[in-house]
Amino acid sequence: MLTARSSFEAHLYMDLHPCACGSGDFDRQHRLEQHGDDIVAVYEGACRQCGTTRRFEFRMAEEIPPPPPAFGGAQPSQIIDPGEFAEVAGRISESAGVQLLNSPKSEHYKLRDAVAYTVAAYEEMLKFLPPGEDSIPASAFTSEVGKARYRSDPGNFDRDILEENVEVARVVLSNIDKAGRPPHAPQ
Repeated sequence: MLTARSSFEAHLYMDLHPCACGSGDFDRQHRLEQHGDDIVAVYEGACRQCGTTRRFEFRMAEEIPPPPPAFGGAQPSQIIDPGEFAEVAGRISESAGVQLLNSPKSEHYKLRDAVAYTVAAYEEMLKFLPPGEDSIPASAFTSEVGKARYRSDPGNFDRDILEENVEVARVVLSNIDKAGRPPHAPQ
């Protein structure tokens, strides 16, 4: 059974694993079950494209999860590899970056959640660095997406690049926070 460090991580895992028809969109009904000593989060629902029932079960980690957008505590994910986090961070960062460049500063607050999510995904990648090592080892990449990203440019998983990505994303987030929300903007 999959072990998730938080519901946020479980949702990302489900997003990364679409239905056989290719759609990742399904009506997620959620419940918690007790299986022995384990709390199990069960997500179930019909695929909106083909109607197939989808079901995911996650043993929830014992550690109390940090608040979103963090995916988990100090330990690396057991269900999402660093290449998948890189894929998500890159996609959202690129989209948010384009929107930030093409919108007035007074509208940047609307992208805060996306940028915070990007920061959290970049931070997750750092957790895969073994102590004293300068790059994430190839063995950490377990998904097809992750392996492909690693093969295409293993240097993107070096400590200095990862730390720079986190720092740049944090600066963007800080700038959004400094600009604030206009007084007339909805909460």
